[in-house]
Amino acid sequence: MGKHARKRQRTTKASNKEQIPLGAKVSLTDDASKDDEERRLESLLFGTPYIPSGKNKETVITVGERDEGREEMDAAGELGGLLDTDLFFVDDNTSSKPVDATETGMDTNFLDGLEATGSEENFGGFEEEDEAGPSGADHLLLDSETPKPFPQSRKAPAWTDPDDTSLQVNLASSSRLRKLRDAPGEDVVGGREYERRLRRQFEKINPTPEWAVKARKRQSKRQRGASSDEDSAEEDIENLVASTNGIVGKGRRQRLEPGILAIERLRDANQAAPAEGKVEVVQFHPSPQVPILLTCSADRRTRLFNIDGHTNPHLQTLHIPSLPVTNAQFHPSGSSILLTGQRPYFYTYDLQSGSTMRSPRGLWGTTFNASNPGTEDLSMEISAFDSSGEVLAIAGRRGYVHLVDWKSGTGQVVGSVKANTAVKALWWTRGPGSNGRELMTLGEDAEVYLWDVGERRCVRRWKDDGGFGSRVLSGDRAGSYLAVGSRSGIVNVYGSDAASSSGGDHPKPLKAIGNLTTSISSVRFNHDSQLLAIASNTKKDQMRLIHLPSLTSFSNWPTSSTPLGHVTSIDFSTGSEYVAVGNSRGRVLLYHLRDFEF
Repeated sequence: MGKHARKRQRTTKASNKEQIPLGAKVSLTDDASKDDEERRLESLLFGTPYIPSGKNKETVITVGERDEGREEMDAAGELGGLLDTDLFFVDDNTSSKPVDATETGMDTNFLDGLEATGSEENFGGFEEEDEAGPSGADHLLLDSETPKPFPQSRKAPAWTDPDDTSLQVNLASSSRLRKLRDAPGEDVVGGREYERRLRRQFEKINPTPEWAVKARKRQSKRQRGASSDEDSAEEDIENLVASTNGIVGKGRRQRLEPGILAIERLRDANQAAPAEGKVEVVQFHPSPQVPILLTCSADRRTRLFNIDGHTNPHLQTLHIPSLPVTNAQFHPSGSSILLTGQRPYFYTYDLQSGSTMRSPRGLWGTTFNASNPGTEDLSMEISAFDSSGEVLAIAGRRGYVHLVDWKSGTGQVVGSVKANTAVKALWWTRGPGSNGRELMTLGEDAEVYLWDVGERRCVRRWKDDGGFGSRVLSGDRAGSYLAVGSRSGIVNVYGSDAASSSGGDHPKPLKAIGNLTTSISSVRFNHDSQLLAIASNTKKDQMRLIHLPSLTSFSNWPTSSTPLGHVTSIDFSTGSEYVAVGNSRGRVLLYHLRDFEF
């Protein structure tokens, strides 16, 4: 028979606590089931008096002591000789060990919206009073200095944590916090310094916007100088009257620097309705309030797009089967579009009514002599309006330039001037020295004529410097520059003296631009005479942007990866925010010049 093991004897007294059956719910308000640690936590969190288990006498416990050997003190005896300032103090949760920011639950971005509060004196104390608990214990007092008011110029924070003044953060404990160190050997910083460095890091990553800085400066200036709202309004009116800018116009003129151009590619202007064939013409509406782009392509369709830089929606398509449009231009007033080509007639499209009107068959009558076509000009593709839109100049055969009265609406020729050779380009002079009635023509022998259309005579004649086979002539809006492009790829840029009737017989170009080596097909100035676009449709990617003040090309655009193709037409928007480039593949590339404001 096996030996039974002896039962172990109890060495401790049996507990008098009532055993709780399994599955029974314990009430949260039942103090009998709580140990001393739970009672202490409740006292710290909820402000209830701390009463040890099994004791019902009134006691006052100093909060914040973490020692396990806590002793009860008699308020009437042992604490009777202490001062009130020594009897009560704020629990600041002070610990000799540095606190890790990740353990405190403090996120590196939580101080994003807080305002700076200055020195420690701005953190005021508080007095907290709890109602007596069920054991009849008195309340607990937390005493500190009386809070000082915040300065009037700084907004008081909505909430402050008193533990921030005594917090110690170890910056070396986390890789996210090491970037806040000012020195490699720095480890522990205080709560206030930690807050300051978090703000500094946030402002470094997210700098204050320029509009906010300007708004704060204006506000501070008004607070210092303006005594009333009337003074501030008068100051704004004086600034507006003294300024040369419009009320709703753009700001001051942006000056471009040579070398690098801030340019950004956008969605193609005609992506909503691409062309089936090469793009012959791209032109923006002359009014800055109407963001419309006109495109004409080899499929005999004229399309209008609303240029917004994002979707560029397609507005309308005009199909003219009988006219292959090779030239299209807005009327200077912006009310209509003139469509011309290698035909002895033209079409006009009215933007307001949406109606299309065809001119009589031939500018010189209602009939067209098909048996003897040499008696009339068969092409009207080289044409240009004057600045007022009253006269239309059309280059004809054998050096003739016909002047059409557009103001009367009849579209009939009222006069002509004749050069020695066939005319390749037309341009109406502008600027302070021009009366609006001077026309410049470029002949195929590289000679430039300056005509007074009022008197129907040539007032000046000179030859392009070194020109051979010149074919493109254009000037800027202010009359400061004149560009002549030749078949050799050279673009001569002249000053304002070249377009003046009082200039010499042989004006010298400011510079001969030789960035391209093939025949020049497009020359276009921007609105403020700072940019010149030149292109050739003979080879792919033959386009350059020239900085006119320095007469140098930009080095960063276009590059070898820019998908220009064979460039057939170029145009700048009215404010030069956009530049549109049409090519032989039916695409109109759209770029945004970031140096010019919208």
